[in-house]
Amino acid sequence: MRRAWAVVRLVAVAAWAIARANLRLAVLVLNPLRLNRPRFIRVPIRVRKDAAITALANLITLTPGTLTVDVAPDRTSLLVHVFDLEEEEAAVAEIQDRLERVVAEVFE
Repeated sequence: MRRAWAVVRLVAVAAWAIARANLRLAVLVLNPLRLNRPRFIRVPIRVRKDAAITALANLITLTPGTLTVDVAPDRTSLLVHVFDLEEEEAAVAEIQDRLERVVAEVFE
């Protein structure tokens, strides 16, 4: 039952992240005067199982404005491209605190 609740939380967190990112990306794209700040960031990860890493990488990629590009050979971090990066620490924290935490509840 605990895992079922974790799956429900994962779906809810993913839906919220995707919806919020869609709105933010729409504002960026529709505002021709605003310059985006694309960057690559390295996101340290705590999950170690292949399924968890794959789920996290896919969840990041499904979120508009972000794309998982690579997994470190030692599987301790992900290379993520961000379409418009305001603060690197905030982006890393959001991925770790929101997305990775719920992925870990389901897969670890």
